[in-house]
Amino acid sequence: MTTTGSGGAPLREGAGLTAARRSHLGRLESEAIHIIRESVAEARNPVMLFSAGKDSTVMAHLALRAFYPAKPPFPLLHIDSTWEFATLIAFRDRFAATHGFRLIVRRNEQGLREGINPFDHGERYTSIMRTEPLKAALDEGGFDVIFGGARRDEEKSRAKERVVSIRNEAHAWDPRQQRPELWNLYNTRLLPGHSARVFPLSNWTEMDVWEYALSHGIELCDLYFAQDRPVVERAGAFIVVDEPARMRLGTGDAVKSRKVRFRTLGCWPVTGAVESDATDLASVMAETLAASTSERQGRMADTEEGGSLERKKKEGYF
Repeated sequence: MTTTGSGGAPLREGAGLTAARRSHLGRLESEAIHIIRESVAEARNPVMLFSAGKDSTVMAHLALRAFYPAKPPFPLLHIDSTWEFATLIAFRDRFAATHGFRLIVRRNEQGLREGINPFDHGERYTSIMRTEPLKAALDEGGFDVIFGGARRDEEKSRAKERVVSIRNEAHAWDPRQQRPELWNLYNTRLLPGHSARVFPLSNWTEMDVWEYALSHGIELCDLYFAQDRPVVERAGAFIVVDEPARMRLGTGDAVKSRKVRFRTLGCWPVTGAVESDATDLASVMAETLAASTSERQGRMADTEEGGSLERKKKEGYF
């Protein structure tokens, strides 16, 4: 039997994975596809969040496999904070067009007119430009099952999540009001006004995502691979100057060229890159194995100063 990749394409040969790792990835893939299919079967109007990062890209490919040769029966939803990397936006549009997804893009136009930005408004920026447009898009679309690419190993508050995470009428999350998931049984029954955030990659790790993308030949955004980029060093992190006209330079800031890449992607003014020579997935995996720091170390918005991720999730942030 021929093994196929996303959308039925053959797997790449020579990916360098052991039989044990291929079996491990196969189990994770089967579990994720099961979660997607079961949730869609119970959903009235599902949608898949798509940030164009590595996790949501792999999740979207799993959706393609889950319903192949048909297209997944839901659109992709991207919340545009208006401070996204230009490269990421281009990848987002190309991915949706290539794979035949309907793409919904939502942003807070009022916040844009008011000039809400990550330099001046901190946590308020995240709430206004990410959480509020997300909740508005879900309400307007009437979506009841919302797929997301979060993984439990990313951050301590995400380790509390169920695969099927119930949200109330205000899209708020209460970790004490979540349902048990015994023997991989997922309860998607919803009260009026409630919705479910579903995380098919819950049991995946960062390394699993890289390995799966490598073995299936999945294209990822170029930001994950090392290139010479203009950066400013702040608090030990390299901030890539993606839009020079909107960059705020402080006293003593100097824009320099460094060879950097990203392990995680967010808004460009508050997401730190890491110095790297990894220009392909195999070398990214080698660096990941040797890393002694968290994947989300570059997410400045995750810090207590930026508002804890758990508190943001309780307010409706994904």
